[in-house]
Amino acid sequence: MKALLIIPTYNERENIEKITGVVLQQSPDLEILVVDDNSPDGTGQIVAELAKANPQIHLLRREGKLGLGTAYIAGFKWGLFKGYDYLLEMDADFSHDPKEIPNMLREMANADLVLGSRYKDGIRVVNWPLPRLILSKGAALYVRLISGLPVADPTGGFKCFKREVLEAIELDSVRSNGYAFQVEMTYKAWMQGFRIKEIPITFTDRYAGQSKMSSGIVREALWVVWMLTRTHGYRRSPAVRRET
Repeated sequence: MKALLIIPTYNERENIEKITGVVLQQSPDLEILVVDDNSPDGTGQIVAELAKANPQIHLLRREGKLGLGTAYIAGFKWGLFKGYDYLLEMDADFSHDPKEIPNMLREMANADLVLGSRYKDGIRVVNWPLPRLILSKGAALYVRLISGLPVADPTGGFKCFKREVLEAIELDSVRSNGYAFQVEMTYKAWMQGFRIKEIPITFTDRYAGQSKMSSGIVREALWVVWMLTRTHGYRRSPAVRRET
C-alpha cells in the first residue's frame, strides 16, 4: 500500500516544516507531495531543503498562484503517474489534524473515498466566528438540496481517494478551482457509483498564516453546484452502479 498526501501551499513557511514532520509520524508507508505556487515567502525553498534530507517528501513547483483546485489536480496526476494506491489531501495550516490520517487509511478497506467531516454526528469546529460557521453549514445544506449529494460536509478538504476513483473522474474535466473543487470531486465520485464514507474530525481554524477565502470563491461554489447537476441531467442518484 503506497499512500501520498498532497498539500498545496502558498505562503505557508510558518507551518510547512512542522506539518510535514507530524504527518510522517503517522505511517511508515506515507509520503508527502507539496504543491507550491511559487510562494513569495520562500515556502518552496523550505520544502526543497526538507526533500533533500528526506526521500518521503517531494516538491512540485508551479509558476504562480494558480488556485487550490489546479494544485490538487497537478498533485493527483503526479501521484497516479508514480503509482500510489491512495491519494490524500489536506491543508498545510493544522486545521486538519494529521493524527486522523491513520483512521482515514483504515476506513479505505470499506470505501473508495473517505471524507473527514466537520458535521458528521454534530458540529466539530474550533476557533471559527459564528458568521463563518453559519456560511459553511448553509453551503453544505445548499449543496445537498440542489445536488442530492448525501454527505454532511461536502465542502471539506480532508480526504482520501483510491486511485481508481481519480482515474474514473477524468481529472482534466474538473472545472472548479476554489472550495467548490471539493464539492465537484465528491459529486463526481458519487455519480460514478463509488463508496463514500464520512468520518468525524475536529476542524481547528489556522493560528498562523492567512486564510485564502474570498468572495470569488464563494460565488464559484454557488454556480458550480448547478453546473454539476445540470451536466448530470439533474439526477439525484448515481449514474453508475458498481459492485460492492
